[in-house]
Amino acid sequence: MKSIYAATVMSFALPTMAPAALARDHPMGFFITSVGLGKGADLGGLEGADAHCQKLAASVGAGGRTWHAYLSTEEVDKRGISARDRIGLGPWYNAHGELIASDLDDLHISPNIVKRTAVDEKGDMVKGRGDEPNEHDILTGTQADGTAFFVDDADHTCKNWTSSGEGTAAVGHHDRHGGGNTSWNAAHDTRGGCGQEALQGTGGAGLLYCFAAD
Repeated sequence: MKSIYAATVMSFALPTMAPAALARDHPMGFFITSVGLGKGADLGGLEGADAHCQKLAASVGAGGRTWHAYLSTEEVDKRGISARDRIGLGPWYNAHGELIASDLDDLHISPNIVKRTAVDEKGDMVKGRGDEPNEHDILTGTQADGTAFFVDDADHTCKNWTSSGEGTAAVGHHDRHGGGNTSWNAAHDTRGGCGQEALQGTGGAGLLYCFAAD
């Protein structure tokens, strides 16, 4: 009887152990920055944005991985650098060990990115629809398939992430809400400029998606 009782206790104990084990088995490979750089969309270019991701990852013990911001750039007469080409091949898990996407196709077709899962580096939820203030506009400068915009007349990257004045930037909605547009990476362009106040005015805070690219 004792062995049967012990086995029963173990069977009930296993589910409570699973989340911790899951987090250990799947180190964080994705997060939204808990804070921006404070200068709107002037991130110091891709290098400055990557450094911000790396710094925040290191603050929670994940600095041993190579972190890149999910951002694209624009070039004259050719396609710029595409966000999807900067972030490795996956899979990517959030701070709670939940799978965000298994690979690049999964990420750009059916990712597990919603308000509950698209958490920051500390595992905290990022403000979105229904929160005050709403900060669901995440800077991307990217088309829905993860590629950079090809030559057109619009600025989609706030002058390749160096402007806090004139310009616009493409953003996604991490909570998958907003005027019928549920895209996590290509919901709309910002309005009114690239400064911090301008980003806040359209529902953002200069936050970024960060991915482990190793």
